Amino acid sequence: MTDEVHYRTCPLCEATCGLELTMRDGTVVRVRGDRNDVFSKGYICPKGSLLHKLADDPDRLRSPLIKRDGEFVEATWDEAFAAVAEGLGRVWDAGDRNAVAVYLGNPTVHNLGAMLGTKPFLRALGTRNLYSASTVDQMPRHVSSGAMFGRPDSIPVPDLDRTDYLLMLGANPAESNGSLCTAPDFMGRVAAIRARGGRVVVVDPRRTRTVHAADEHVTIRPGTDAWWLGAIVTEIARGPGCNLGALAPHVSGLDEVLDALGPLDAASVAERCGIDAATTRRIAVALRAAPTAAVYGRIGTHTTEWGTLASWLADVINVITGNLDRPGGAMFPTPAIAPSDEAREPGGRGWTAGRWASRVRGVPEVRGEFPVATLADEIETPGPGRVRALITHAGNPVRSAPNSERLDRALASLEFMVSIDIYLNETTRHADVILPSPSPLAKAHCDLAFMGLSVRNVVNYSPAIRPADHPDEPGLGDFEIFATLALIASGLVPDADRGIVTGLMVSALATEGGFDVDHETAAATNQPPVEAILDLMLRRGWAGLTLDDLRAHPHGIDLGALVPRLPAMLRTPSGTVELAAPPIMREAERLVAALATPPAGGLVLVGRRHERSNNSWMHNIERLVSGRSRCTLEINPEDACAAGIADGDEALVESAAGSLVATAEVTDAIARGTVCLPHGWGHDVAGTRQRTAASTAGVNSNVLTTDDVIDPLSGNARLNGIPVSVRAVAPAD
Repeated sequence: MTDEVHYRTCPLCEATCGLELTMRDGTVVRVRGDRNDVFSKGYICPKGSLLHKLADDPDRLRSPLIKRDGEFVEATWDEAFAAVAEGLGRVWDAGDRNAVAVYLGNPTVHNLGAMLGTKPFLRALGTRNLYSASTVDQMPRHVSSGAMFGRPDSIPVPDLDRTDYLLMLGANPAESNGSLCTAPDFMGRVAAIRARGGRVVVVDPRRTRTVHAADEHVTIRPGTDAWWLGAIVTEIARGPGCNLGALAPHVSGLDEVLDALGPLDAASVAERCGIDAATTRRIAVALRAAPTAAVYGRIGTHTTEWGTLASWLADVINVITGNLDRPGGAMFPTPAIAPSDEAREPGGRGWTAGRWASRVRGVPEVRGEFPVATLADEIETPGPGRVRALITHAGNPVRSAPNSERLDRALASLEFMVSIDIYLNETTRHADVILPSPSPLAKAHCDLAFMGLSVRNVVNYSPAIRPADHPDEPGLGDFEIFATLALIASGLVPDADRGIVTGLMVSALATEGGFDVDHETAAATNQPPVEAILDLMLRRGWAGLTLDDLRAHPHGIDLGALVPRLPAMLRTPSGTVELAAPPIMREAERLVAALATPPAGGLVLVGRRHERSNNSWMHNIERLVSGRSRCTLEINPEDACAAGIADGDEALVESAAGSLVATAEVTDAIARGTVCLPHGWGHDVAGTRQRTAASTAGVNSNVLTTDDVIDPLSGNARLNGIPVSVRAVAPAD
């Protein structure tokens, strides 16, 4: 027996760590960190070390499933696609393309074939009813970036490797490995900041593992980050003063912003945020005085009613301290597939949302999609344009979306549903057809999205190490699945030659991307469709790379530290960083006015992450869920005493949306007035095929989150700061 060693980038989270996989007789026998990876340098988390367990999970789907008489039966691909064509055809016969909705889950963005396949598929589908995990996670960041920089994907990240002062809010990278900030071994980089004499401050209602690695922990009331960040802006302006430095000629609207935020200062927000005025003023001075500094806010700040403002204000602070777009501050990565900035002039059409609105609630679209918080409305409400069919890819909104019990009922009422997924889970059990996606071992991989969020400019490519016809794989990749669905959506027969279909997709992508090639040129590269398009994208990029270059460097190519990109990359109409976009300013006025409204009393609920968990879809790996239950209700000892609850008791948690019973974990690691449940659990429903997950089911926190309160600018769901009551379980419960 001869061992083979393969290198690939982990596709399970945003950290993009390099893995070294040892195979024996076609089976992966060991996974460890790739010590030669140019970015991660051997770092690995528990999830990455078990990548092969996900691939070999006996519950992972390997054949298409069709529901017949209420039961799923295995089918061939041709049978499955024929069923899809027939089911969607019935819905389309009424003449409304918007009657078919699409939901894209978080793993879609970690999947090269899906990333390239969804756009032409959606164009062929012709529906405006697009939903994704972005509106339970990160959409505020896109909206604030679009308003300020002219493109919603121009997201600055903290330059962790060079900063002197890092302020983090709503982020726990010790568990998440980083989010909207691609940084393998994030906590090692945090330790390096302190080792070189820098300072790390974490603002969080919980004393997390990240807090333990920081210099200072500031406890804040959930959902109040925007008020506190607004006060930081005011205190900097009143105290040491703004210093835009080299940014000054490229920024507009600062005076308008300072005038609007004037009522928010350290004293006025102290009671609302639970942070004394002296602490707020001290941090404002420290941010302004530090040689370099970066403010990084993440999911805890985004999944609130004020998510877009919190995101915007973090960047306003980066601007007024002179730390936007400079080494050690918040910088813009330069993806290898992006064109060079050298010949660009700043300015452009800018970016807007609200080009159309949802049928029922009139919620504006953002980046072409509606909030998942309104998907149930569109299914349940009769009338023209009602959603009657749904296509999902790699998502489990029945566990991840707000008011999830309502969405569960809504999905059960659909006329037809198709899911592309590796599991029969709480969402896909509603499907009429399930199309299985290959395992991570059978997919070529390149992190198109995370090159644009990386704290260092790097690029990696991983070829598939299992062939598509491997007996443990379903036989078709995500790109080929989307190509066939695009064919069906175009009214053509689903059993056409898939080589022709994927070739047409390649040609369409090349044309849209501005590549000066035709289909024959792409085909002449003698590469599979996904690789052909990736090759073309690399060739157009500023680094002038080819896919062969990446193949020759299995540990990745280091393109260097982040470099300043302003003003050339700005696409705002003025060609400046526009701090005072009208929609943002209107929302800022509402924020200031809302400070006068007394907050609701009682407890509020927040979520939490764990390093061994990834949303809802990694709970079927035994080694990741073994040991002490992590799906507990964290509650402060004083709140527990008031509710008559002891550690280990069962507690009834109720909100406006629903109720659940969870095991209480009494701990002073969480602030008084706040309780905490992890996200993505609740695997106790019938009709799924995830045996390990079912044995450690936990409870679904999104039974408690409401779908009627969203961030108005981004449509993002409010999953943090949910008012709840907690009491000991009585016999009647």
